[in-house]
Amino acid sequence: MRITTVLLSAAALAAGAAGMSSVASAETLSPQAAERFVMGRTFSYSCYEGTVGSGRVLKDGSVAGTIQVRGKGNARYVTLPPGTVRATPEKVCAKLKGVAYQPCFELEKTAADSFRGNLAGFDQMWCEFKRGGSGRTRLVERSRNGSAGSTKTAQIDSVH
Repeated sequence: MRITTVLLSAAALAAGAAGMSSVASAETLSPQAAERFVMGRTFSYSCYEGTVGSGRVLKDGSVAGTIQVRGKGNARYVTLPPGTVRATPEKVCAKLKGVAYQPCFELEKTAADSFRGNLAGFDQMWCEFKRGGSGRTRLVERSRNGSAGSTKTAQIDSVH
């Protein structure tokens, strides 16, 4: 997996935070506005190089969702641990074990139910997010609360 894809997916799934109808009227989201717009909601996403999926960022900064890299092969269910997505007063960033730097993201609300996220400083590396998506992303919340049966998930500790 390409690190930018996973990081953008994590940002979208998680911190990716969200009415205007065109990109020309997009609204830049502050980290606090992105957190309110994105946190706890499910989004489907598609990225510049064909990667698609859906997921959500939970209140503890963990991420749960699906990813189909470059739109090929099987979609995989992944989780990222608590604290992965962090919103500070200045920025929204991701912290991944095994990654030497902390990537940050720029987010723009493009409609009442959607936003675009890109790796800060790299406008050509973007993903579009729209509210809605697979209900499977809700399984991780139920399993953490003990109200679901045994759920197998893949854990991403590092991406190369």
